[in-house]
Amino acid sequence: MTAGDRATATASAATRPVRVLLADDQPMLRSGLRMALAGATGLAVVGEAGDGVEALDLSRRLLPDVVVMDVRLPRLDGLAATRAISDSGLPVRVLILTAADTDEQVLAAVAAGAAGYLGKNVPPAELVSAIRAVAGGGSVVAPLILARLLGRLAEALPAPAAMSAAPALGALTEREREVFMHIAKGHSNAEIARALTVSETTVKTHVGHLLTKLGLRDRVQAVVLAYETGLVRPGG
Repeated sequence: MTAGDRATATASAATRPVRVLLADDQPMLRSGLRMALAGATGLAVVGEAGDGVEALDLSRRLLPDVVVMDVRLPRLDGLAATRAISDSGLPVRVLILTAADTDEQVLAAVAAGAAGYLGKNVPPAELVSAIRAVAGGGSVVAPLILARLLGRLAEALPAPAAMSAAPALGALTEREREVFMHIAKGHSNAEIARALTVSETTVKTHVGHLLTKLGLRDRVQAVVLAYETGLVRPGG
């Protein structure tokens, strides 16, 4: 392959739309989601699944970038399908979109490997943004759900004086620690970039480095670690 061919391939990959698979047992809801995503630039719905077994099979065959998955699916529930996708090592990320938003369901989804969790009442624009964020390697949890979970976590933690930051935090640079604090407060890359007066690309680089140093899979795990270690507390 010549240098020109490689440049063309790189440009093509950069402009390739985010490929989405919809997994919900209600045809009308899938149709509504497809219509909502149809007008979004850079997104393409490549398939639909009516149950968890079909979602897993299509994930293997179509390799979508993101599966928008309901929790309550026949044959194989959404959490089991998410875990199977995550354990398989497929380059596929899962965004849970469901009416079931109990704390236990959200925590189970994160444990299963989901990169995002939103309620079905989310506005279309927010869903599109969430899909793009998840496809780009980020994590998204509806703010109200995340705030509720962090409140529960804070109640279960010992007093700050009894806490010490995980040893791994010492490996972070001063700027990475700053970025980590912003992540823990739920700030987006754009918000962090504005606060630190740097580019979003720089922020993404710092996020990648700190996740690697801390051995974390995504931003959701980073938030949990920040609160578990007492580095950040609600209202702080």
